[in-house]
Amino acid sequence: MTTILVTGGCGFIASHFIRLILSQTNWRVINLDAITYAGNMENLEDVLSNPNHVFYRGDITDSKYVSTIFETEKPSSVVNFAAESHVDRSIIDSSPFLKTNILGTHVLLEVARQKQTSRFLQVSTDEVYGDAEGKAPRREDDLLKPSSPYASSKASADLLCLSYHRTYGMPIIIVRSANNYGPFQFPEKLIPLMIRKALTNSSLPVYGDGLQQRDWLYVKDNVSAILSALQSGHIGSIYNIGTGIDRTNLDVINTICDLLAEEQGEDTEKFRSLIEFTADRPGHDRRYALDTERIKTELGWSAQVSFDVGLKDTIRWYLNNQSWIESVTSGKYTTYYEDVYAGLKQDS
Repeated sequence: MTTILVTGGCGFIASHFIRLILSQTNWRVINLDAITYAGNMENLEDVLSNPNHVFYRGDITDSKYVSTIFETEKPSSVVNFAAESHVDRSIIDSSPFLKTNILGTHVLLEVARQKQTSRFLQVSTDEVYGDAEGKAPRREDDLLKPSSPYASSKASADLLCLSYHRTYGMPIIIVRSANNYGPFQFPEKLIPLMIRKALTNSSLPVYGDGLQQRDWLYVKDNVSAILSALQSGHIGSIYNIGTGIDRTNLDVINTICDLLAEEQGEDTEKFRSLIEFTADRPGHDRRYALDTERIKTELGWSAQVSFDVGLKDTIRWYLNNQSWIESVTSGKYTTYYEDVYAGLKQDS
């Protein structure tokens, strides 16, 4: 039986990936997660009793613990989702990002190299390319020009992985995904944050003019692409994962307001009137855009869920799972949120 190690498995995207693996294969999944603020066991509540899911609580920077897991479980492949991933947090304090995203990746690479793992898939982000405003969609071989400490830490991890492929012949594959959204996303990210704030009749903070452009990828499309890359991707290759359609942040927020109004039988102005423009984030990239021709050509993958359908499903999930939102947020999170946006209101 195939055994794979999934790091950060209790997080948003990785929990969907584990659920996909358990539903479509007979693989054993070894889930290593530190259970930080953004990852929790409730994300996998429906599969915790599955005998093919084995959970270890621990940090990927702990080389002895990681080595013990490899010796005990003997995974043939590694999929590294474990990461600090919120840009705003990286601006406030970048230290955890450097530790987890760079040093943690190094630990995994070293142990996997020593154990001669057959595949090591690194999950990365479109943010490593930097701002694409006025430029063609970014290709996998384009230069990396990250703007934030978060993006820099992920770019560093990517380069480290590629160096292990070049130097040691390690079987590395890298995927770089567009902005994800969907059920179980921690409400510090744009879409769940706006849903949560709107439902509590709180202001909807919009950085700058709100015209920053992003490609929005439904999480179930993303994990299907990652599985395709793991199973059929070429060793040493990088695959961009996206829809090829850009939307402004303001358009996304307005659409959330409209869909919430539709779902709750309210006037859309009730929610749109909550929009409040704030000072822009330092170093905020205006546009991310990915060229996805490689994954379409080599793996036959393309996104299947339209933004309107995916967003409507996501909103309905949050409406039906408000207890989950309350369980994953806390006084500490509320304090953090208030600190981030304090003093950022635009002068009227």
